[in-house]
Amino acid sequence: MSARFGYTLMTEQSGARDLVRYAVAAEEAGFDFEVSSDHYSPWLTSQGHAPYAWSVLGAVAHATSSVELMTYVTCPTMRYHPAVVAQKAATMQELAEGRFVLGLGSGENLNEHVVGEGWPSVSARQDMLVEAMQIIRALHTGDLTTWEGDYFRVDSARIWDLPDQPVPLAVAISGGESVARFAPLAEHAIAVAPDADVIDQWDAAHAGGSRKIGQIPISWDPDEKTAIARAHDQFRWFGGGWAVNADLPTPAGFEGASQFVRPEDVADAIACGPDLDKIVAAVKEYLDAGFTDVAVVQVGDQAQSPFLDGPAQQLLKELRAL
Repeated sequence: MSARFGYTLMTEQSGARDLVRYAVAAEEAGFDFEVSSDHYSPWLTSQGHAPYAWSVLGAVAHATSSVELMTYVTCPTMRYHPAVVAQKAATMQELAEGRFVLGLGSGENLNEHVVGEGWPSVSARQDMLVEAMQIIRALHTGDLTTWEGDYFRVDSARIWDLPDQPVPLAVAISGGESVARFAPLAEHAIAVAPDADVIDQWDAAHAGGSRKIGQIPISWDPDEKTAIARAHDQFRWFGGGWAVNADLPTPAGFEGASQFVRPEDVADAIACGPDLDKIVAAVKEYLDAGFTDVAVVQVGDQAQSPFLDGPAQQLLKELRAL
């Protein structure tokens, strides 16, 4: 299976109408799929946006015709009840005519604390995700569903508008324990680090042709200094790692946690500037680790059109040559 390359609709850095416009341009540029973050807040105040991802994706489904669409990722346990996620995922698949994949994860405090239910431990969040995925699967059969679990109740619920093509589930994994728990519940894996061991564990636990979907930030710009400055301004939170990123509750917390991150630190972690070879090399690490799909995140709202209108096509050509 040939590798597939995607574009990220970064809801934290762009408004809703612009995201739809970028989605169309990304399809025209030749990207195979598009993933959307699903946030209530941006990571940093300087990013400045957080439109409702599902409204954006519905508009994108009608504005595009061939590119695959995916949430990367939705947390179906706190801000959204899993029964509601099951309904809107089915509707998205209808609108996208079979092009939608539901990407799920255990969430971040940044987005989930807003409903005032606190922030559970990691083990509890993963227990909740397992139960939520089971509920989504049950509802996607179209059967009348009642559920009494440890975390959720569903009372005589049914999805009335089911798509002709079932909604595939992809789930975020980070290590062997999460692989063991989630591999039986999802078709595809999502991971944000090029860890070959985790991918091997997923493949060993998952029968069939599973996709492994990664994501990598880039900061393309004709001027390297501009690219580094933009990445430092808006993406320095990225280096905190999953444990930090999952637990901090507000953009102010990420400001504090990243205050000592230097521009050169960001440049070491993110390919910045006009050199496409650096981006290709960074993506290749994921392919070498066994990933089948990699989505790029172009940092900065105003940098999207300059990237999509020119270098994106050349980048895709070079990536596919791998």
